[in-house]
Amino acid sequence: MAQPNIQGRFFWQELLSPDPAAVTAFYGKVLGWRAQPAASDPSYITFASRSGLVAGAMALGAEKKETPSHWLPYIGAENVDATLANAVRLGAKLVQAAADIEQGRYAVLTDPQGASFGVYKPKQVAANHTAQPGDHCWLELATSDLETAFKFYQEVFGWQVIQRLDMGAMGTYLIFGVAGTQRGGIMKLSHPAPGPYWLCYTEVADLDKAIAATQKSGGRLLNGPMPVPGGARIAQLADPNGAVFAIHTQAKLEIPASATTASTSSSSASPAKSPATASPAPPPTAAPKAPPAKVPTLEPAKAAAPKPAPAAPAVAPPAPPKVASKPAAKKVPAKKAAAPKKKAAAKKSKPKKQPKKKVAAKKAAAKKKVARKKVAKKKVAKKAKRSASRASKHARRKTGKARRKK
Repeated sequence: MAQPNIQGRFFWQELLSPDPAAVTAFYGKVLGWRAQPAASDPSYITFASRSGLVAGAMALGAEKKETPSHWLPYIGAENVDATLANAVRLGAKLVQAAADIEQGRYAVLTDPQGASFGVYKPKQVAANHTAQPGDHCWLELATSDLETAFKFYQEVFGWQVIQRLDMGAMGTYLIFGVAGTQRGGIMKLSHPAPGPYWLCYTEVADLDKAIAATQKSGGRLLNGPMPVPGGARIAQLADPNGAVFAIHTQAKLEIPASATTASTSSSSASPAKSPATASPAPPPTAAPKAPPAKVPTLEPAKAAAPKPAPAAPAVAPPAPPKVASKPAAKKVPAKKAAAPKKKAAAKKSKPKKQPKKKVAAKKAAAKKKVARKKVAKKKVAKKAKRSASRASKHARRKTGKARRKK
């Protein structure tokens, strides 16, 4: 069975930190990830969601202790060496040359504007599937030159423009994808420092709980929570070491008015089963610091399958009230609640009776209308008959003249 095309897909996120062990428990509480040392290298920590391995974490070397923590995205490449050569030819800078690991082949670069990213070809590739809690669902690039940056990635990975959204003063938000499937977005950097960067959004079941867990575990809320088109919500956060990441939750299922209080609270805590059209909003006001000049050579232990992306971002309005803060509805006995509905239904089912005079007038008008139509039809028929008679006489005259000439 042929493996799915991996070119331009997002497979892996890697945390580069002076002390990654200090945040393994943090991501377990916030994103529900399970952390464990990699079998091939115990110093490398892997993170797994319900769907499988999705990320890794490694310590920066002693010479990089001053480098701030940050996340590095890896993008799929069918041929790592050819993709690397093409990227360098188009202006990218090589950070880590292509190398083989047990799970595949990889390399690390910075794009012409300065954003760091990796290219990766795993030996095993999982098919696309709907993003579940803990899975990456969107990747967003904030750059100094939107059009130039997109042209670079388009030539390197074959990305297509799916949609361009006008965000007013914030400029254009370009949604890109592969084969018509949305993968992420690109927008202009709102301020020159710290420079271009990629921001990954991870799906969570409950945004408010994830934010509370972040703050309780030593992280910070940088921006949000805020709603985005389609009913979804997002927020941008920083872990205890300062690495910036973002979270996204799908639109909630609509609850029928007759549902009980218990069923309402249960449904509101679960994301919709079908992928929503929502997407993350613009980048956080507190942006991550610039990536290091070089990245350590250790590659992710295993690649995770990419997730369907939300639809388009937009400038988000103020966040709606939290679901958890809504007062519980007062319980009403089922019999008393049902009675008004029956009465209302009965009232609606009884049409208003019209006066007899109006009914008679309407019937008379209808009869006149029918009579007029009949008269009109008779006139048309008589006219057609006269026309046919004249045509017949004319034909006979012509025939008589022709005979007399002979």
